[in-house]
Amino acid sequence: MTALMLESFAAGRWVGPGSQARTIASAVTGDAVAMAGSDLDYQAMLDHARTVGGPNLRAMTFHDRARMLKALATWLGERKAKLYELSLHAGCTKADSWIDIDGGIGTVFVFASKGRREMPDGHVYVDGAVEQLSRNGTFIGQHIATPLQGAAVHINAFNFPVWGMLEKLAPALLAGVPAIVKPATATSYVAEACFRMMIESGILPDGAVQFIAGGTGDLLDRLTPQDVVSFTGSAATALMLRSNPHILRHSIRFIAEQDSLNASILGPDATPGTPEFDLFVKEVVKEMTAKAGQKCTAIRRIIAPKPVEADLIDAIRAKLSKTVIGDPALEGVRMGPLASQAQVRDVLEKVARIGTEAECVHGDPAAFDVEGADAEKGAFVPPMLFRCADPAGASAVHETEAFGPVSTVMAYDTLDDAVALANRGGGSLVMSLITHDPAVARQVAIGAGAWHGRIYVNDRDSMGESTGHGSPLPHMTHGGPGRAGGGEEMGGVRGVMHYMQRTAVQGGPDMLTAITGMFVPGSRTVETDTHPFRRYFEDLAIGDTLRTSSRTVTMEDIEHFAHFTGDTFYAHMDEEAAKANPFFPGRVAHGYLLLSFAAGLFVDPAPGPVLANVGLEGLSFQKPVSAGDSIRVALTVKRKTKRTDTYGEVRWHVVLTNQDDETVATYELHTMNAYRDVT
Repeated sequence: MTALMLESFAAGRWVGPGSQARTIASAVTGDAVAMAGSDLDYQAMLDHARTVGGPNLRAMTFHDRARMLKALATWLGERKAKLYELSLHAGCTKADSWIDIDGGIGTVFVFASKGRREMPDGHVYVDGAVEQLSRNGTFIGQHIATPLQGAAVHINAFNFPVWGMLEKLAPALLAGVPAIVKPATATSYVAEACFRMMIESGILPDGAVQFIAGGTGDLLDRLTPQDVVSFTGSAATALMLRSNPHILRHSIRFIAEQDSLNASILGPDATPGTPEFDLFVKEVVKEMTAKAGQKCTAIRRIIAPKPVEADLIDAIRAKLSKTVIGDPALEGVRMGPLASQAQVRDVLEKVARIGTEAECVHGDPAAFDVEGADAEKGAFVPPMLFRCADPAGASAVHETEAFGPVSTVMAYDTLDDAVALANRGGGSLVMSLITHDPAVARQVAIGAGAWHGRIYVNDRDSMGESTGHGSPLPHMTHGGPGRAGGGEEMGGVRGVMHYMQRTAVQGGPDMLTAITGMFVPGSRTVETDTHPFRRYFEDLAIGDTLRTSSRTVTMEDIEHFAHFTGDTFYAHMDEEAAKANPFFPGRVAHGYLLLSFAAGLFVDPAPGPVLANVGLEGLSFQKPVSAGDSIRVALTVKRKTKRTDTYGEVRWHVVLTNQDDETVATYELHTMNAYRDVT
């Protein structure tokens, strides 16, 4: 193929290769695939992000940005075939490409969903509950989060050019922060093709994203405290970047996901012949060969009970021997090459270091078969399995990550020994445990949790639906302590928060209601002539309130409810027993009876804009109600969220009070309300 001339996208225009351009070779054939390296004005890029992209994104609500992400993911999904084709040059099999391309697109879909379901249709994200800062509630506090007013600089690794880009972009754009994407040069032709699709879609506002094909120059020296750097790559490069005096001096946020000597523990109960033993072998082989082991989550250390070590090695070797290595375009090839010849040299150097403490029991880089390709021209290596006889006394196997199809078996005597070995990695992205014993799972999680960003536990019950040791999911945090970089990515809304500033806001209830766009108890309410259940979604305003008439609770009500429902708990039926309870003055009304009476007081029965009551949250019974007491309800619009083209969700703050105006119960009611104007 003719070498692609990769372009950067800077300040709204495409810029071709410049004086510093370099050739990128195919991992399969060694032939030139692309040229990359643009001469760029980095200050102009930052200015464009801050003055054009940021304002455009911040003008949108969280839900607007979530809908934008959904449209973008749909657009990419319809055009992904080209990305699969280009990924072949990076050495990716179809399965490898699926992890990268479909996994990345799926991640964007998840963040779009999270934004619609868990974030408000507004510009301020409320973080946690209101804090009472005064006796009478006239001075309160609330934590909020708003978008940073700078740019997100994303420096990505070579192994996942699509997923690595999209899993950073999705939370940044959802937060409302524009991004400058810098992919690793070795596979930047795949990232550039995906990025070009995004620009061609016209879905993203001007300035929302920019792209660097090549180096970052002095970009990091031009950042401000409103900017964020998110890096994925080696620990050495991360250390160099985060040690930049400018970044340190200005406390610029730096998120790192770096080297990780991930471990997998075979539980003592998982002996040969059990489903767990077979599952463990399958997971190990998959993590060694998927993406040719070029995964930051791949299993590098295999920790097994000493009595089954030999059986385990035999089982892993048997599966590895069936792995066909070669041109990933060929049917039947299960493992392609590494991303580049530079990676081959790096892996072999690390293998030599591991070999000083461990014996190679499978795989010889000097003699292996390659299907349909030239092993000398391509970046091929075989899967290599090592055995460390003295893991407790070793150091290199716990400190050296060969970023390829390389893993080391090490045996343990006790479960505490296994945990100690896993923790010797100095901090990892993921540690897995295969066991059918819940007690083993608990012991390992408690002992290893502090050193691992994710703990994946699998057994015969969950294996059918589990996603695998090496699969970070957008719902969960992806990162780890120590050697792994100390950062966190994704994690649903947690990932979005990396691009926002958490601010403690203090003031009166009216002020916090105005700031958050959500009703805060104690703030002003508006009582309208029209029953709120007769008003369409658009016509309701935060603070609109209905105050009902009262209803007296009788002993007949309590007894009828008890016999009708079968809830004859003694507090409702036995006066003496109820009085002996420190919570009750005698027989009291059922809490659910009060909820039912409350609904009867505030519901407007005729068909109208309220389509359904879909639930309640935060129910709290605060004072018992006895026969002869009366209750009334205050129903206030707390929050509104658009859901579909025909209806939206309304959350109501509900307070039940007694005849003395004392609070009896509080909760949040959720209804779905039709739009008055359906377009």
